Amino acid sequence: MARIELDLAHAYKPNPTKDEDYALLPLKMTFQDGGAYALLGPSGCGKTTMLNIISGLLVPSRGSVSFDGQDVTRKSPQQRNIAQVFQFPVIYDTMTVAQNLAFPLKNRKVPQAEIQQQVGRIAEMLEMSHQLDMRAAGLSADQKQKISLGRGLVRSDVSAVLFDEPLTVIDPHLKWQLRRKLKQIHHELKLTLIYVTHDQVEALTFADEVMVMTRGRAVQVGAAEALFERPAHTFVGHFIGSPGMNFLPVTSVRGGLVVLNQPLALTDGLVLPEGPLKLGIRPEYLALGHAGEPNTLPARVVRVQDIGTYLMVTCEAGTHPLKCRLAPEAAAPVVGETVHLRVLGEHTCFYQEEALVS
Repeated sequence: MARIELDLAHAYKPNPTKDEDYALLPLKMTFQDGGAYALLGPSGCGKTTMLNIISGLLVPSRGSVSFDGQDVTRKSPQQRNIAQVFQFPVIYDTMTVAQNLAFPLKNRKVPQAEIQQQVGRIAEMLEMSHQLDMRAAGLSADQKQKISLGRGLVRSDVSAVLFDEPLTVIDPHLKWQLRRKLKQIHHELKLTLIYVTHDQVEALTFADEVMVMTRGRAVQVGAAEALFERPAHTFVGHFIGSPGMNFLPVTSVRGGLVVLNQPLALTDGLVLPEGPLKLGIRPEYLALGHAGEPNTLPARVVRVQDIGTYLMVTCEAGTHPLKCRLAPEAAAPVVGETVHLRVLGEHTCFYQEEALVS
């Protein structure tokens, strides 16, 4: 395993001059030895570019990649001792499951006894021990991808194992099983794992730390709780959560806020920069108040959805939609009714130019 340090930028076109020219904007990032990380973001945000730079499939147009303090920027994946698992299974259909799992070890002339031990261990972890003698050609797509995962994990000496959306071809009801298995394998083998995905559930349940990316920029790195409770950028608030964070334009004035032409008082001790800001609050923390209650914001109910485990109430404050998540036993408001929303509290965030200020 290795401690991986990135200090780089990358553009696919020569002589980049503006942010839009970069696939990866300048960044510094350290992946600690033995950590489990996820690169999370929408398609085209730079996740796979970063993964390919880490693996050695791509040389950054600027900067360096270091493994345990050694510059490996121009070294191949073989020289870096990287294992990479791709979006679609990369296996040999004519080989058995055992032969596929053993292939990376045989290539490195590992003793046969050690090969059998490692193959048996990984097969047991992936619940494929009963299929070791089966030819891969007769297996389903999800079973083939399990073999592909196993080939990446079978070597105990790798610097890191990189996953590029490896569960895309897996049936949804099996994905949670494989996520659980990967988490278990990480705890048992203590490998450095870096996992690319656009699925927040995959990222937040698998990784110890998640890097959220958008438009070639890493906007926040942190654990699931930090990403949910204190998004460092409005994109993180929007992207993490289902549904994402509510946002309202506000104006900060001395001693308070003006929200949709209505003054609200700030809680004691909260200091904000004066001028235009965005108020962010998650649906889980947006509560219904009462008529006449101070420091509430009137809004019109436009939809009430009974999800089973909770009620999702969609309101409009002026022209701004706001979603409020209520307990299933709560009294549901009526469509067309005016409700009063408590938008200020300990979970409320404030943003200036999309960056968190409080």
